[in-house]
Amino acid sequence: MIDVIVAGAGPTGLMLAAELRLHGVRVVVLEKEAEPTEVVRALGLHARSIEIMDQRGLLEQFLALGTQHPVGGFFAAIPKSAPTLDTAHGYVLGIPQPVTDRLLTEHALELGAEIRRGTAVAGLSQDDDEVRVDLADGTRLRARYLVGADGGRSTVRKLLGVDFPGEPATVETLLGEVELTASPETLAAVTAEVRKTHLRFGAMPLASGAYRVIVPAAGVAEDRAVAPTLDELKRQLIAVGGTDFGVHSPRWLSRFGDATRQAERYRVGRVFLAGDAAHIHPPTGGQGLNLGIQDAFNLGWKLAAAIDGWAPAALLDSYQAERHPVAADVLVNTRAQMSLMVLDPGARAVRALLAELMDFDEVNRHLTEKITATAIRYDFGVGHELVGTRLRDVMLKRGRLYELTRKGRGLLLDETGLLAATGWADRVDHVVDVSEDLDVPAVLLRPDGHIAWAGDDQRELSAALSRWFGAPVS
Repeated sequence: MIDVIVAGAGPTGLMLAAELRLHGVRVVVLEKEAEPTEVVRALGLHARSIEIMDQRGLLEQFLALGTQHPVGGFFAAIPKSAPTLDTAHGYVLGIPQPVTDRLLTEHALELGAEIRRGTAVAGLSQDDDEVRVDLADGTRLRARYLVGADGGRSTVRKLLGVDFPGEPATVETLLGEVELTASPETLAAVTAEVRKTHLRFGAMPLASGAYRVIVPAAGVAEDRAVAPTLDELKRQLIAVGGTDFGVHSPRWLSRFGDATRQAERYRVGRVFLAGDAAHIHPPTGGQGLNLGIQDAFNLGWKLAAAIDGWAPAALLDSYQAERHPVAADVLVNTRAQMSLMVLDPGARAVRALLAELMDFDEVNRHLTEKITATAIRYDFGVGHELVGTRLRDVMLKRGRLYELTRKGRGLLLDETGLLAATGWADRVDHVVDVSEDLDVPAVLLRPDGHIAWAGDDQRELSAALSRWFGAPVS
């Protein structure tokens, strides 16, 4: 029997597969598409996802293939300077999603994940002991758990019967990678004029010599999975900008809408939902891919703990308790951003007022932290003010903190040398070291980097270890 089946080989599913393999979990990823897509649905990683790549030793590979940009100006494309964030990676890493997919695929395969392409889920059933997954080719797989990371049209979610309430798309945008015959001067002049009234318009030059073109669609397509034609793209460029820029030779064309929905439940028995299968929202601020990667980072170690047999009773349910509110907040801020990008007189007035407010550093930082997810604090109940937050990478005498987190285990960072985690040594590393950046004697980190406990009291520490890492081994 397989330990975990993951439906979907996008960034969420691939990140989850790798996290599971860190703990020796047998995982099979099912992907209905026979080949990886070249469509660029996302353009980069925000600070929290960059931290995750650093924690797993992947960051150098991503940095080598990406471009660093300031974090300012991402909220509703309001041009503001970058605020100071509580992270060692205060930048946005521009990197096309196909490159992210490839790097995460390589990472998952190196760790021993099995990826089966051209394999679609057609049915599922479950009981107290296992999940049975029926495939489109008539075969059946059995697993202890199933995770649906199969996108906004998730087959797994539909088979579970989980409601996906929200709002359908009201506007749609065409996107493509094409070649142009228009001069850079013409392109710049037209774009500058049109963006006074249409922020979803423009053409960005790419290193390949092609351009990424974006323009509002004429309406909302019945099936967004059907790509627009080149003629449709030309018509809309002319309708909105007065010229089609001589677009030709498309590498790919796509469309996206502003539908906003969230699954009512992220867990049904032994089946979980993650990424776009659990939430969809407008792409404003570039949060979707990042949100899914962070879902996977939260869920992976918890599923592994359940399979290894040491997970506390409430650990798996903490996935929804922690991640559902985070996604709900993203739905709110993307709705707000879309409203601010529709430049009718009322929206312009609100946009202008918000731009004034963002001149206050606290406001600018608050909104930027929403985009970058750097201010997330899970509600762990009572405890030190740091509990529930994530600890940024800090310098220790022996090196960087994140270099100690490569294996996905818990970590007790102890400046006193007087604490103990002996009964949890198979799950938690105890590191006695000193950091000038820490204002507390010791912190207990979960495998996802969130602080589970802070202080110097051994009894409180032991309680936190039991809560998150199960019973001690005598």
